[in-house]
Amino acid sequence: MEKEMYYLLTYDVEPDYLAKREAYREEHLKLAQAACSRGELCLGGALTTPTLGAALVFKGESARVAEEFAKNDPYVRHGLVKHWQVNEWTIVIGAGINPI
Repeated sequence: MEKEMYYLLTYDVEPDYLAKREAYREEHLKLAQAACSRGELCLGGALTTPTLGAALVFKGESARVAEEFAKNDPYVRHGLVKHWQVNEWTIVIGAGINPI
């Protein structure tokens, strides 16, 4: 079994993201809740004022856990996210997070 690592998924969104997201928000949140329930999604939220995008922290054996989330996210599938990226994130310190 591989060692679990953290992965940071970042979204760059379209300028009209806030106006368009409501149509897909329920499905997006359902996907996020399922990932939380499986222990994959640790944190997630928007980068605001102005709305620049979003950042989500995943934990898993590979980047695939975050990549699959992005590929299935209705915000990505419907073009509200213009670019997404997954990076391995080596956490050194943090409240409530055990460094891996």
